[in-house]
Amino acid sequence: MKITKIPSPTSHVRFGHARVDITPPVGIYHRLWGAARHDRSTGVHRPLCGDVMVFRPVGDDGRTLIRVQLDLCGLVRSQHEDLAQALSETGSVPPEDITITYSHTHSSGWFVPDRLPLPGGELILPYLKDLRTKLQDACRRALANVQETTLTYAAGRCDMAANRDGYDDAFGGHVCGFNPDAPADDTVLVARITDPAGRALGTLVNYGCHPTTLAWENSLISPDYVGAMREEVEKSTGAPCVFLQGACGDLGPRDGFTGDVAVADRNGRQLAGAALSALASMGPPGTDFAYQGPVISGATLGAWARVPFTDERRRQVTQVSGGTFSLDLPLKPSAGRASIQGDLDQWEARQRAAGAAGDAIAARDCGARAERARRWLARQADLPDGPTCPVAFSVHRLGDAVWVTCGGEPYNVLQTELRRRFPERTLLVSPLSSGLQVAYLLPEDRYGKGLYQEEPSPLAPGCLERLTEAIAARIEEIG
Repeated sequence: MKITKIPSPTSHVRFGHARVDITPPVGIYHRLWGAARHDRSTGVHRPLCGDVMVFRPVGDDGRTLIRVQLDLCGLVRSQHEDLAQALSETGSVPPEDITITYSHTHSSGWFVPDRLPLPGGELILPYLKDLRTKLQDACRRALANVQETTLTYAAGRCDMAANRDGYDDAFGGHVCGFNPDAPADDTVLVARITDPAGRALGTLVNYGCHPTTLAWENSLISPDYVGAMREEVEKSTGAPCVFLQGACGDLGPRDGFTGDVAVADRNGRQLAGAALSALASMGPPGTDFAYQGPVISGATLGAWARVPFTDERRRQVTQVSGGTFSLDLPLKPSAGRASIQGDLDQWEARQRAAGAAGDAIAARDCGARAERARRWLARQADLPDGPTCPVAFSVHRLGDAVWVTCGGEPYNVLQTELRRRFPERTLLVSPLSSGLQVAYLLPEDRYGKGLYQEEPSPLAPGCLERLTEAIAARIEEIG
């Protein structure tokens, strides 16, 4: 037997958590889908949550890391940076130690500035002001709740997510939807948070899947599948559950694009089952699984047991290091604002003509094309001048685990490649840690194929690979 001990991945840190309800008011601008025909939200499926987590080393090191996870699709750069600055001031920590990520639910509402003049847009600025205040209050409570904890990690499997880079032979092009011809990463990473007495304080669930169960037919504010997942895990554990989105640029629910909230809840319960299974696989906090030797019985048995951490293991799991970094990535050539504005004007005119002719399908499709142009204009306005765009990422070691965040929506290969390179580490990867302007990061060999993800991405081919290498280099540095 070559392996006689299996370590239980663990982070021993001081941790605090607070949650706030961040559900927008009914009637706020909601239309994220180009094919949608409504502007305002009409109700609430499940509440949206904002979770503020504080991490500090167990020792005397005064460093504080604040991690915020929001049940929103995302915010533009100025909105994102305003929240980060507010939390920096509230927590008395530098902005680089504030990380905000998003679940990316497509049913939260759409709060970009160019929607302010539209129906429901008058509610956006008051909502963002209220969001800022609520998160500052949650940050204060999380800081007050900091205590010594043990995070124990385990991996599970869930096939709710599927590859979504499909090809429609009849259509003659790629479509963004369930693609049964390609595999998908089914890894669910779960962290159990306990106090020194072993009492459950919370659960973290890290899984890569676009929250696009609910689509253009849905007008309800919703966290999508995340809501039911959270409810089921919390019901079973009696402690808060925080969802951390994974790298999912090419992943979405196999059963999605519906207006039926029951499907979103079913997807959430499926993920919850996988997360609870992973939780059930864990031993007591602060123990590894070790071979105990032979036991003579009806057969000669090989006995294994959970054993307390050695002093060396306790030292390993208390290490905290890492930081936030920035990588300048090249931008691809742009069509130019005048050209995009011309496309927008053309599609809007065609939409009006189709509506006047009573052709609802053509009006919907032309409206969706206009929406694409409108978003591209807004994204260009949020990009820096010059040939490159800075993309922020963070790498933090918390004991046996490495927590990674990055801007944009990278393809899932980012996290599968990092996990392949660092099998001895438990890696939690979360994208969307900056404004929406970066959009997708897809592999170089996926450019030029007509994929949807290439269209909104301002980044040139090869950027995903550069980001992967930069993150890997930082993981190497922290050991």
